[in-house]
Amino acid sequence: MYQSKISGLGFYVPDNVVTNEDLSKIMDTNDEWIQERTGIQERRHIIRGQDTTTSMGVKAAKIAIERSGVANDDIDFIVFATISPDYYFPGPGVELQKQLGLKTIGALDVRNQCSGFIYALSVADQFIKTGMYKNILVVASEVQSLGLDMTDRGRSVSVIFGDGAGAVVLTRSDDESGILSTHLHSEGEHAKELAVLAPGMGGKWVTDILAENNPDDESYFPYMNGQFVFKHAVVRFSEVINEGLQANNLTVSDIDMLIPHQANLRISQFIQRKFGLTDDKVFNNIQKYGNTTAASIPIALTEAWEQGKIKKGDTVVLAAFGSGFTWASAIIKW
Repeated sequence: MYQSKISGLGFYVPDNVVTNEDLSKIMDTNDEWIQERTGIQERRHIIRGQDTTTSMGVKAAKIAIERSGVANDDIDFIVFATISPDYYFPGPGVELQKQLGLKTIGALDVRNQCSGFIYALSVADQFIKTGMYKNILVVASEVQSLGLDMTDRGRSVSVIFGDGAGAVVLTRSDDESGILSTHLHSEGEHAKELAVLAPGMGGKWVTDILAENNPDDESYFPYMNGQFVFKHAVVRFSEVINEGLQANNLTVSDIDMLIPHQANLRISQFIQRKFGLTDDKVFNNIQKYGNTTAASIPIALTEAWEQGKIKKGDTVVLAAFGSGFTWASAIIKW
């Protein structure tokens, strides 16, 4: 069986910075309230007409491909993770393939919310390890800002999310470095605790919303039972990190860098304390980007690598928890 390793990384975020002070001008909130509960100071929102989920993914992918040294023609497959596609269908994978000028390779869209990147990475890892493909482009991109309730009604959720994209090229390798294992879980019992119910057959369909034109209908805005999600997140984060370590005969002391999904700085800090990790072994950037859902881990992974915080031979742990509920981890020998 082959090994797969990350040969190139890239990320892109919009230029438009939205601070907590900016949000306080359009809804009843303030910087202290937001930072106390989430750790977020600012986030990026696209400017309509300048960026889309696909265009941001393309920009991140171009950087990752260039850094990988892999030619466009040598990309064998695309896995694109998002919950905010440009169209209801088709998914953005095929649009990315077109805009990058890639061959008529397969493009798979993954919808696993905040765990989407690790799920996508896991799929790509298995394709490479079984010998089916040699170079796979894994992209995660999200435009959340256009779907948020930017009023007092939606403030508890809308202050959290931001837009951005991250990408990696996964390449076949013959040495021992690379992705050691991935671990995926879900618990649909709690699906509605963090969800957008419409448009969809479980809530209201697009035609229903258009027919009613009801401004009080909240079903197409994100809903989150914050305390319930927090309590489950800290448990599942811990479980899936430990699962990955045990699968590879590693201990917490072997972790050189933990990159958690950037959902809430308080969750990351809780996990850091629980595992007894020092500040230099956990990377957080939610303070300046907010929660970019599937894109948060590849953005953080790329930034950590760019800043020299990840070096050859390091054991890197990725972990995520989000809507579904879904949660996942990946153990990587860099």
